Amino acid sequence: MRSGFVSIIGRPNVGKSTLLNNIVNYHVAITSDKAGTTRNIIEGIYNDLESQIVFVDTPGINKPIDRLGKVLNKQSQSQQKEVDCILMVVDAKGGLGRGDKEIIKNLNEDIPTILVLNKIDGLKKDEIMQRIVLYKDLFNFSEIVPVSARSGENVKTLIAVVKNYLTDDIKYFKEDAITSSSIRFMIAEYVREKLFNHLEQEIPHAITCVTTGFEEKDKIVNVNVDIIVDRESLKKIIIGHNGEMLKNVGMESRKDIEKLVDKKVYLELYVKCIPNWRDKEFVLKDLGFYEF
Repeated sequence: MRSGFVSIIGRPNVGKSTLLNNIVNYHVAITSDKAGTTRNIIEGIYNDLESQIVFVDTPGINKPIDRLGKVLNKQSQSQQKEVDCILMVVDAKGGLGRGDKEIIKNLNEDIPTILVLNKIDGLKKDEIMQRIVLYKDLFNFSEIVPVSARSGENVKTLIAVVKNYLTDDIKYFKEDAITSSSIRFMIAEYVREKLFNHLEQEIPHAITCVTTGFEEKDKIVNVNVDIIVDRESLKKIIIGHNGEMLKNVGMESRKDIEKLVDKKVYLELYVKCIPNWRDKEFVLKDLGFYEF
């Protein structure tokens, strides 16, 4: 038995959460086509007969524009310590960006770092080789592995490579565990994911969600989730004409929640305004955004 912790880092929207979900074969981290979807440290647990690997998904490292952004950067940076190795995920299609260079500049050379060239689907072999050549001289990467997190191409190879860097021989979690996240946290995240998918680019970042009620009965689970916005004008947008937007978000979220709890779910969503919540330290702490 080999085991260990592996941190997944990178710029926003390079596919870190999609990669994590593919590795553990479950929807443990929400995804969208909008940058900055991940806001918390998410642990996905991979198990097979010979190993247990705890993959730690982190918020994308980006130039912060508010207190929340600063907290998220600190969370990500905290996860580059005391792990067996780091997966630095980059967008192979998008190419080398200023953000990649900034992250590379702050990498710890004492910790093995595997460069993961994601989104290789559609790229030719010579284009992939060009990307490898471009990145390999920027840092002493332990390995460079091209993958497609969306299709699963080469993900098994990546897992096999990671196993070479595991240093422990104990199980941290039960064999059937897939994440350390609580059910309440995952429910709120599922709702936030649906909002991200329905709303325009700038609006989702002004929103967060928190599960305020969870009552499990024999055949049904009653769930309440607060959708928190930073200004009153957003409440109408989220509710939508005749409540259609909120209704659709609720229907889509309920499907994921029912799969999670393996029961029928009665879901109620409430939209509340906390002005400028992203810049208020006490509110961020109440919502679970802690500086590491």
